[in-house]
Amino acid sequence: QLTLVESGGGLVQPGGSLRLSCAASGFTTNYPAIGWFRQAPGKEREQVSCIDRSDGTSSYAVPVKDRFSISRDNAKNLVFLQMNSLKPEDTGVYYCAAARSYFSSCILGGDMDYWGKGTLVIVSS
Repeated sequence: QLTLVESGGGLVQPGGSLRLSCAASGFTTNYPAIGWFRQAPGKEREQVSCIDRSDGTSSYAVPVKDRFSISRDNAKNLVFLQMNSLKPEDTGVYYCAAARSYFSSCILGGDMDYWGKGTLVIVSS
């Protein structure tokens, strides 16, 4: 069993920054892959970034590459998503999710095993 809790969302102006946090508790070592996903109003959920906590390997969706950065603090079971140069189209609910396999879930798009409840990010002037 794994529990994920996101925090750090809020309202920010275009061009601003936010840092999201994902706190994991439970059998965290069994689920090394942590992904950040987002869902904008009226749109499907999409993967934003993903990290393999065992070695730091990471990936990014094209729209956020060079603006977002994913990192982890394994000692505290935290994964962060630093979001810079935010745009209105980054608005949405951001979820973190965990999986057993970084390659299967993050790269091949397989299912994630556990999900948090999300944190809302609004980019607006």
